Amino acid sequence: MTNVVRLNAVTKRYGGTGPAALHEVSLDVGEGEAVAVMGPSGSGKSTLLNLIAGLDRPGSGTVTVAGTALGDLSETGLARFRRVHIGMVFQFFNLLDDLTALDNVLLPAQLDRVPAGRARKRAGELLGLLGIDAKADAYPARLSGGERQRVAIARALMNRPPVLLADEPTGAVDSATGRKVMDLFGELNRDGQTLIVVTHDPAAAARCATRVLYLSDGDLAPAPAAARTAPGNDRSAR
Repeated sequence: MTNVVRLNAVTKRYGGTGPAALHEVSLDVGEGEAVAVMGPSGSGKSTLLNLIAGLDRPGSGTVTVAGTALGDLSETGLARFRRVHIGMVFQFFNLLDDLTALDNVLLPAQLDRVPAGRARKRAGELLGLLGIDAKADAYPARLSGGERQRVAIARALMNRPPVLLADEPTGAVDSATGRKVMDLFGELNRDGQTLIVVTHDPAAAARCATRVLYLSDGDLAPAPAAARTAPGNDRSAR
């Protein structure tokens, strides 16, 4: 299995003093894996995603994504790399309120100067795949939470990124919609999408993940006993 993400002894400390947000974390994520990252608040989950996305830089260690060492890139190079290689889904959607659903989805392609016809075809395919093509001309304020999250997922997939990152993607939707969102991530993974999802919810992790990692005080830690024995924790059983 080809590794799409590799962290080697990564440490990140904010402010120069105090405990590290991440401490010498080493991690490989293979192509086609769906990894859920869990842990208590402040354990380093979002820091881990930010480092993989190149939104932050480690104090020591290396982060490699899709064969590229992120530490070798300038800030401009990182921004360009993210547009092509990393899709990001946020808890609160981060849609632009003055753009329609379709125009929100088109943004990454426009930034990467993809020809308009090809971009619109791709955006239409994604909206159809996610079941919201009828909402293409709607503005975010007219969409439900679940519809907004699907638009955000379509936008993240627009440039066919090797890695899709999601930070608490069910945190701003109701529980029923959250289950549907996580099931959708599972379907994307079964179609070959490499996925890393931060979630606080063991049931949500079980719906989409092929592997679950736990962070505690910035270190990878063994799974809590309750999570290891939780019913339905094997996605393949559904």
